[in-house]
Amino acid sequence: MCAEIIEAFQKCHVDHPVKKFFGECTDLKIKLDQCFRQEKALKRKANFEESKKFKEQLQAYKREMAEENKES
Repeated sequence: MCAEIIEAFQKCHVDHPVKKFFGECTDLKIKLDQCFRQEKALKRKANFEESKKFKEQLQAYKREMAEENKES
């Protein structure tokens, strides 16, 4: 997702070995940080949804096992 920004940031560091220490690549760094935050938020949301489904499956399984134990 952030591959283009990463490449541009790395190129900036190669093209400006000294100026990078004086803020030459700062704009790209800010864009990269924002991109990583967005990417992390998407992953967090996907993981939360997956966790929610897993919890529902686990609760259904526990209910099923409890019913089987009652019948025994």
